[in-house]
Amino acid sequence: MKELSTEEKIVQAAKEVFTQKGYAAARTEEIALRAGVNKGLLQYYFKGKSKEKLFKAIFEEAFLKMTSRINIIFESEDSFEHKIESVLDAYFDLLLENPNLPGFIVNELHTNTHAFVEEIMQKPNRPNPLPLIMQIMEEVAQGKIRPINPVHLILNVLSMTVFPFIARPLFQRVVNVNDETFMDMMRQRKAEILDFVKHAIKP
Repeated sequence: MKELSTEEKIVQAAKEVFTQKGYAAARTEEIALRAGVNKGLLQYYFKGKSKEKLFKAIFEEAFLKMTSRINIIFESEDSFEHKIESVLDAYFDLLLENPNLPGFIVNELHTNTHAFVEEIMQKPNRPNPLPLIMQIMEEVAQGKIRPINPVHLILNVLSMTVFPFIARPLFQRVVNVNDETFMDMMRQRKAEILDFVKHAIKP
C-alpha cells in the first residue's frame, strides 16, 4: 500500500475525530496530532480553512460519493427488491462510517438552505430517484406490488434509515445504550427495514 500523503493523513485524521467526537467537540489541535503534523501545517494544506470548512469539505465528499453509488443502483436493471436492498447497503455503509453526516446535512438545510441545496443540485452526481420512481409505478401497474405512492415509499425508507442517526443522542439517553451498542443496533437495522418494506409492498 502506498504511503499516505500529508494531506491524506490530515483528511483521515479529521474524519476520525469528527466521527468519534462530533463537530462541536472536535478540535483542530487533535486533528493535527493524529495526522502527525503541527497546526500550522494543517492550516497550510487547507489554506487557512476553519474547522467548519474542513468538516463541510469532508462530509460533502462522503455525501456525493454515496449519491453517485445510489444513482448507479437506481439506473441498473436489477429488480425493485434488490435495488432497495442495495440502497440500504449503501446508506448504512456511509452512515456507519460517518454517523455525524445526517446531523451536518440537517444543520446545513436549516442554516444555509438555498446555498446548500443549489450546491448539491449543481453537482453532476446529484441525487436522481426518477428511475426508481418509474420502476415502482411500473411494478404497481403490473400488480407486482400493492398500489403505493413511490415518493412516500422512498421517503419512508430514507426516514427509517437516517432518523436514528439524527436522533442518536436523545435515543441513546432514553434507552440507556452506549455508543458501541447503538452501532451494533444500526448494523442489525438494515435487515429490519428490508423486512418491513417487503411486507409493506405485498400486493
